[in-house]
Amino acid sequence: MKTLSHQDARSFYDRLGAKQDWQRFFEDPATTDLVLALAIGSAQSVLEFGSGTGRLAESLLTQHLPPAAEYVAIDISSTMVALSRQRLMRFGSRVRVLQSAGEMKLEVESGEYARFISTYVLDLLSEADIAALLAEAHRVLSPGGLLGLVSLTHGPTRVSHVIEKAWIEVHSFRPSLVGGCRPIELSGFIEGSMWQVRHRRILSRFGISSEVAVAEKLPE
Repeated sequence: MKTLSHQDARSFYDRLGAKQDWQRFFEDPATTDLVLALAIGSAQSVLEFGSGTGRLAESLLTQHLPPAAEYVAIDISSTMVALSRQRLMRFGSRVRVLQSAGEMKLEVESGEYARFISTYVLDLLSEADIAALLAEAHRVLSPGGLLGLVSLTHGPTRVSHVIEKAWIEVHSFRPSLVGGCRPIELSGFIEGSMWQVRHRRILSRFGISSEVAVAEKLPE
């Protein structure tokens, strides 16, 4: 299935990224489940790839993370980066907001992060980019660190099947009409020798289904 190029994805979210938070009506149940499964209260360092407007980062920093925890937020869109920096400014030096050039290679140190989070991002990447990003997540996580993912996925109900079919047809015609995102199965990317799956759940809201997956980094 075709996906948006990095440049097309950047352009789309530069134009419309400020409106991304409207999606919380179906995203919030999944991200809430993710936060619980990640045991985020004990994490001293977090890297979020595809941080969007900074809404999740703000929630984690104010309600869940220890007071001294450090947070790195990365996004491809200059609009998103600006919104995140403004939103997270009050946390001072605890937070760094970085702009990605679109490459999956991350300009951060290896083994430095207790949690790696990416929500509603892998579902707009190509399979090659997903594999590259997960390899980078494994690199930057500390031993025993946790990977936390959320994406659109295949629905378990009749209503969700109908919505999924329509979504895929629109995506096949023009991916930008749905922000480049399409339903995928996360578990297919994190099974194997690099990860031990600790949590997996599918949640549907108004017929839109999301997969939550948490996996522990295994030694190489």
